Amino acid sequence: MTRTSHLRVREANPGDAALLARWARTMAHETEHLELDADTVLEGVTQGIADATKARYFVAVRDMPLAGDEVIAEPVGMLMLTREWSDWRCGHWWWIQSVYVTPAHRRGGVFRALYAHVHSLARATEDVLGLRLYVERENDTAMATYTALGMRDAGYRIFEASVRGAV
Repeated sequence: MTRTSHLRVREANPGDAALLARWARTMAHETEHLELDADTVLEGVTQGIADATKARYFVAVRDMPLAGDEVIAEPVGMLMLTREWSDWRCGHWWWIQSVYVTPAHRRGGVFRALYAHVHSLARATEDVLGLRLYVERENDTAMATYTALGMRDAGYRIFEASVRGAV
């Protein structure tokens, strides 16, 4: 009998905060070469987990069966959702942010599982108009992944202005 792993997605809990903060810092370093303050990121993740009006975090977990009913659950990725109100459409857009997949599990369906989970939640929530995310202009791999999942380029560019120091 072959034992295979199973990928599942669950809502994050307070015990996940340190891991998710570490992954957020790693993702910022990998994608934007930013060194974020560990305490600030941990506080941000902790507040997001505690208050769904700020954010909702989801964790992809790979379950590996052992003997009998024993299972080892290994967290392998995360995704954060935030909400944006649209007065034009009288509903919410859910923004996918802080996506991270551990290097050993990239290209293994982790983001697809996270996306499918939040897409299903969005379809089941009456005032959600759709899902959005932003992607770095040069990240062709990510854009191909998003396109394969049915997302399209919405044609916007993002501008920002910091009011509290460096962005």
